[in-house]
Amino acid sequence: MKPIKLGLLGLGTVGYGAFQVLARNQEEIQRRAGRGIEITKVAVRNVERAKGLVGHAAVVTGDPFEVVNDPAIDVVVETIGGYDLTKELVLKAIENGKHVVTANKALLAVYGNEIFAAARKANVMVAFEAAVAGGIPIIKALREGLTANRIQWIAGIINGTTNFILSEMRDKGIDFDVALADAQRLGYAEADPTFDIEGVDAAHKLTLMSAIAFGVPVQFDRAYVEGITQLSALDIKYAEELGYRIKLLGITRRAENGIELRVHPTLIPAKRLIANVEGAMNAVLVQGDAVGATLYYGKGAGAEPTASAVVADIVDVTRLQTADPEHRVPHLAFQHDSLSDTPVLPIDEVTTSYYLRLRVVDRAGVMAELTRILADLNISIDALLQKESREGEHQTDIIILTHQTLEKHINSAIAKIEAMDTVLSKVTRIRMEALS
Repeated sequence: MKPIKLGLLGLGTVGYGAFQVLARNQEEIQRRAGRGIEITKVAVRNVERAKGLVGHAAVVTGDPFEVVNDPAIDVVVETIGGYDLTKELVLKAIENGKHVVTANKALLAVYGNEIFAAARKANVMVAFEAAVAGGIPIIKALREGLTANRIQWIAGIINGTTNFILSEMRDKGIDFDVALADAQRLGYAEADPTFDIEGVDAAHKLTLMSAIAFGVPVQFDRAYVEGITQLSALDIKYAEELGYRIKLLGITRRAENGIELRVHPTLIPAKRLIANVEGAMNAVLVQGDAVGATLYYGKGAGAEPTASAVVADIVDVTRLQTADPEHRVPHLAFQHDSLSDTPVLPIDEVTTSYYLRLRVVDRAGVMAELTRILADLNISIDALLQKESREGEHQTDIIILTHQTLEKHINSAIAKIEAMDTVLSKVTRIRMEALS
């Protein structure tokens, strides 16, 4: 059979990684795919630099539309990133009957419903394993490996930058700003790390996993997103004393009245495997009704780990391109006409446990008033820690761990606590998950 011809959009970290993996493992990949796979055209901004990287292996152009409009190209591999231009390019490639492989989680989280509908109409595939958790094959696990299961929840460390920062804060006892500067110096964080540290990148990935797990459309605009910029070394220290670690988690759960879709810092019991995922590594924990808990761990970013997922998608597309479209695995695992309209719950309607920290005047009656406020809202205390006042000071930190309660109830309690004349600080609130 004649080789599959690829057009590559972008030759940055992921694009060049895919180019190198395909070249290095060409024989092995061909044995798996059943035919040759060749990158024949590459579109980049810096044409001269790209020519130096790819040599005579492919034609290099500065116009990405030359790639998506080339009738000789079977599959377009998009590694540019971003929204507007990539959306136009991907939709044009689909319109021209080309399959698409992409690592662009932001594009699919925001425009996935439109892109998947266009692909279904054109009888082509959009493969996106590399969009979530780099080299970890979590999309394939959710779409295929766990098909027999009714997925109950997913919890993931799905942003390596934030996990590296939190690991550094815990190991070295440093504050967020210092850890971020270290992450940037070492290349773990971008010059503009906003999408990472504010939780947006993790929310893009979680949106895709949630859609596949529960058979709903992608709904990034309904995700609750909270980053790590307000975390202090003090909270990480107190969490350790109480037997917990703080991680930025993406959590999606099937609840009685809807689906939870949320990204935020989370206290996890230190004995959980996922709590011990350190540095820039990723991990995704999936709870299915039949299989129980399964954990997927590995490098969530980087040239070759992400390229591994890109090339795996290319091989899948190569194998399946001649298959009857009705026999391919649907983009979101469920048949498109069977997607559910189950609502995504607002964060106020989510039930979980909480860590609360506040600084108070160290005098009699403060604790009684705090516990009364919580009791009036039916919030049960699981554990309580009161730190010793420093010599000569008359104020102290109180840390409260609650049992499960509605977010709106904890918000009401925080408002009442902050109105107390003996409370000297804003209440620090971090959600907690047992993950069991």
